[in-house]
Amino acid sequence: MQAAHKALNMIKMTSRMAQIQFAALIDASQRQPIAVTRRGRPVAVVLSYEDYQASTQTIPFHVAKLISEIHPLRGKPAGDAMRMQISKMSQKATEEGLSEDDVMRMLDED
Repeated sequence: MQAAHKALNMIKMTSRMAQIQFAALIDASQRQPIAVTRRGRPVAVVLSYEDYQASTQTIPFHVAKLISEIHPLRGKPAGDAMRMQISKMSQKATEEGLSEDDVMRMLDED
């Protein structure tokens, strides 16, 4: 919810102005992400490299949810819960036609 609130307050720049004032766009993006619009609709976001790196390090929601569900568990209940989640993920991968090699390759990608 907070991210949606931030997006509404994001500074906006038209694509035409972004072309004309590219240096200013880059400078402003070092302070906060800038939404670029075309015909009044958002088409891109320009953000600092540091912000980009931070965004790629974010834990996906489904992983965060899993961690929050399992975190209070200890010992055998934690192991059982993790095995159940791994089994569900394995079943989903199989349903989507992914082999174990495919999954391992995806996990190894940076």
